[in-house]
Amino acid sequence: MAITKHGDRSKGARATERSPYSKRQKIQVTIRLEEATLGYFKSLAEETGIPYQTLINLFLSDCARAKKRPSMKWRATAT
Repeated sequence: MAITKHGDRSKGARATERSPYSKRQKIQVTIRLEEATLGYFKSLAEETGIPYQTLINLFLSDCARAKKRPSMKWRATAT
């Protein structure tokens, strides 16, 4: 049985638990992206040698740190 000062790990850490050894743990999510957006990051991945998922994460992390917000213009729909 693997009992540590952080609790019983014999059955593995639950997905919602943060690892005490990882400051920047990642979680798996499903996201829908436009084909052109994904294509852009995949081609950038080929150029840089960095996996496209890592590039997307780096870009989103940069936006979050800078507190960037998307520019959105909403149009009223006719009813």
